[in-house]
Amino acid sequence: MTEWEEKRAAELFEAQTKAQKLFEAVEAKGLVRPGITESALNEDIYALAKEMYGITTYWHKRIVRAGRNTLLPYAENPPDLRLQKDDILFLDLGPVFEEWEADFGRTFVLGNDPLKHKLRQDVGLAFAEGKRFFEANPNILSSELFEYARTLAAQFGWEFGGPIAGHLIGQFPHEKISGDKVTLYVHPQSRLAMHSLDEKGQKRHWILEIHFVSREHQIGGFYEELLTVG
Repeated sequence: MTEWEEKRAAELFEAQTKAQKLFEAVEAKGLVRPGITESALNEDIYALAKEMYGITTYWHKRIVRAGRNTLLPYAENPPDLRLQKDDILFLDLGPVFEEWEADFGRTFVLGNDPLKHKLRQDVGLAFAEGKRFFEANPNILSSELFEYARTLAAQFGWEFGGPIAGHLIGQFPHEKISGDKVTLYVHPQSRLAMHSLDEKGQKRHWILEIHFVSREHQIGGFYEELLTVG
């Protein structure tokens, strides 16, 4: 790996580390609590991120989903819900740290519902399995990783909830193809070799998204972070 590639990887990992510390602070400060609306929690987290890191730029919309809204993928814009005392919630944030993108997602559970706690655990375990599969297959295509993520959902007893299972990430703004929502995503129709180099001859860095749902129980869980670093 060249010195520049090492620097890129280190900057991405540092951005993710800061995002993880933000999430830890959200939990430690008790921001996720019964009675607060998704929108109010979103604003509380925005204020905390600004206080901790001076962040005001996010490369994608800030997602706070609770209850039945956890069934819905990123593109949806559901009605604002209020967190209940025995609720499940996930956060999906894309803060930009000194021009480097982070994309971090985690699930939180209020109360002691064993199914919700299982879901929170399962999405993390599935992420680790997906990362191992990616690393073990140097010729893997985006569509193949999506299919593996979908089969993981079934293995854990859930349904895969999203139309994609990840995407590129990098220096803001990362590589994009105008109007193309397939090629640079972990998408069922993308034939891109994920270990291939980008248009500048650089290593591509990827995010893996695990979104499992139970439509029967009206709950979903989400886990997201870097696939290629860490």
